[in-house]
Amino acid sequence: MLMPSIFRTNVFDDFFEDPFKDFTRMNATSRPTHELMRTDVKEMEKGFEVSVSLPGVKKEDITAELKDGYLTITASTGTSKDEKDEDGKYIRRERFFGSAKRTFYVGEDVTEEDIKAKYEDGILTLDIPKKEAQPVVEQKKFINID
Repeated sequence: MLMPSIFRTNVFDDFFEDPFKDFTRMNATSRPTHELMRTDVKEMEKGFEVSVSLPGVKKEDITAELKDGYLTITASTGTSKDEKDEDGKYIRRERFFGSAKRTFYVGEDVTEEDIKAKYEDGILTLDIPKKEAQPVVEQKKFINID
């Protein structure tokens, strides 16, 4: 069975990736998106548990979408970009305002109904079942001979 990419465990996967990839995915805080949505994946007997840290994000500002075998999690929080508030000018801003998105391949056999999600104490937890890929049955097509 092929493992979807979300569940890879090879320690060298990140080592051989493009060292400049994060420069193309910077957001307003100048931090890569994957640093804003820290994710843990735990393999269980019947599936996988994906936990995403989203501190300070309201439940209604989180979406999870499944399309063509890809699970996309999007979260947004306050949109304040003001350099100054009523009390003075900001010298340093480390809190994140904006949106972040993570996409994982979970397999084309998984449906929205299969995935269970809950959000509690700033942690989004998704339970994704293991599904065996359905074997492709090759249908023979014959040409009619007159």
